[in-house]
Amino acid sequence: MTKLLRIDSSARLEGSHTRSLGDYAQTLWQTTNPAGEIIQRNVADGSIGVISAQTITGFYTPPEAMTTELVEATRQSDKLIGELQSADTLLITAPIYNFSVPASLKAWIDQIARIGHTFAYEDGNFAGLLNARNAVVICAYGAEGYLEGQPFAAANFLQPYLQFLLGFLGFETVDFVSVQGTTDPETVAESEVQARMDLDGLFTA
Repeated sequence: MTKLLRIDSSARLEGSHTRSLGDYAQTLWQTTNPAGEIIQRNVADGSIGVISAQTITGFYTPPEAMTTELVEATRQSDKLIGELQSADTLLITAPIYNFSVPASLKAWIDQIARIGHTFAYEDGNFAGLLNARNAVVICAYGAEGYLEGQPFAAANFLQPYLQFLLGFLGFETVDFVSVQGTTDPETVAESEVQARMDLDGLFTA
């Protein structure tokens, strides 16, 4: 069964531009995949724990040496990785917070970026291990000018970070759809029209 994993990271439940565009993208995906399954996870609800020393120890402990404590410390990571590995498409919605990813999204990333599970390291080389090959990331920026070639692009540590990370984990295709000027109603309205057109091209092509 075709499966979509959607990760929302905006702290806003109402008035979130990324969530609104995520809803639009999800509807497009459902139309194309009427029998498909959707896993939707709101990481901003505090459900993703920050990794601890025990979690990191568990990440690097061979399966035969795992203790009860280490199994418990890595339980959430196992669950989140299972969701990710079962998906055909990953949809991430992420506003820029202080020039980078929201802390809640980083907590999810720290749980799923795990050696031997989502990436491998052998003979000095890294390799992604994810089964999913397609990712779509919807980004929102409070001001204009954050995108490539624009005046404030050097301050954008959201898109370049996610671009590298997802490629590192094995995604062959990572598409970004952005909305800018979210603090200005007129600007963001125009930007959202273009964002929906971009999503149409990605999900209905």
